[in-house]
Amino acid sequence: MTDNAVSLSQTRDWVKRFVVARDICPFARRELDRDSIRYVAVSARSFESALLALIDECRRLDDEPSIETTLLVLTQGVADFDDYLDLLGLAEALLEDQGYAGIYQLASFHPAYCFDGVDESDPANYTNRSPSPMLHLLRETSIERALVGFAHPERIPERNVRLLREMGSDRLAAGINGTEALEVRQ
Repeated sequence: MTDNAVSLSQTRDWVKRFVVARDICPFARRELDRDSIRYVAVSARSFESALLALIDECRRLDDEPSIETTLLVLTQGVADFDDYLDLLGLAEALLEDQGYAGIYQLASFHPAYCFDGVDESDPANYTNRSPSPMLHLLRETSIERALVGFAHPERIPERNVRLLREMGSDRLAAGINGTEALEVRQ
């Protein structure tokens, strides 16, 4: 299996076993069940090529409404979290420059994700930790529709932080790295 195939497989597994199973994103199960999540391996060794791939994915989402969301799995070049943040800043500016602000939103995930002002070892960081660095493109209209029918969406981050702190960093790290099977909720 190629490195890209391994990264994509790990990401699919993480979405199923962690994001959906732990209800980290209460809207992800529907898209997983509908098979409307697109997974794309992209090298970030060259920021320019990674950013071009991001815009290509925006155009694909424009043209293919059956794809709800895209995870661009960054296979090389941004293992360092600060490098990743540099790319993320450029990606957000590019979306705005290309007229995609308000149409698509970027969510960010990285194996070493650390929220500003939060200790690196805080389990709360696992809400945005993933097996590989990635940029997650979401449709703004879909987010708005989902939030209309969801009671107290502002409580989602609080609930996730509480859950992840209860689980603890060791267990979370094992789950992210695939060495612990996190049971799937039915």
